[in-house]
Amino acid sequence: MNKGKVNNMKLYKEQIELTSHGKTPSYFDITPQVKEAIAKSRVKEGICTVLTAHTTCSVFFEEFVHDYTENGDEFLQVDLNNVLEKIIPNQTDYGQYTYPGEKHYEAVESWPDAEVYLPGGDRTQLFNCDAHLKSTILGSSETFEVADGKLGVGTTGYIYFVDFDRTRSRKRKCKIIIMGEEA
Repeated sequence: MNKGKVNNMKLYKEQIELTSHGKTPSYFDITPQVKEAIAKSRVKEGICTVLTAHTTCSVFFEEFVHDYTENGDEFLQVDLNNVLEKIIPNQTDYGQYTYPGEKHYEAVESWPDAEVYLPGGDRTQLFNCDAHLKSTILGSSETFEVADGKLGVGTTGYIYFVDFDRTRSRKRKCKIIIMGEEA
């Protein structure tokens, strides 16, 4: 930064939509969208924050992996799932976790769109305590440097969005916020 000079600061926001598949955690490589948003922002030097407002989702930074399972999952994602499941097992039964409790069920049942969350009144559709805990551990955002108008990470650094909720497919939103000196 130049001392005594007023810089031309810019704020740019973009939102991307993703659809999780349910059954297993849904991982998305969002690096291309972040790079594209930085280019569109015209910010030369600054920061880029990538975040989600969903409580079962996380944004994290990891090495790109060239190996995949037969299901199309990257090896590091499989390893992450295995490690997280050891410390936070997938919720499969009532009473396995204290969440969700009776008051939470009652609140969801009172919502105008309750059928979306409890299809046919099926309370097992809220068996996602593990997803909330896993996303809490990884966090909901990451912040990156924007250097010379580009994402300031190494060659193998990639940005991932994950929805740990396995109960059903859902539409998810991820926000990209770029602040800095305009090119």
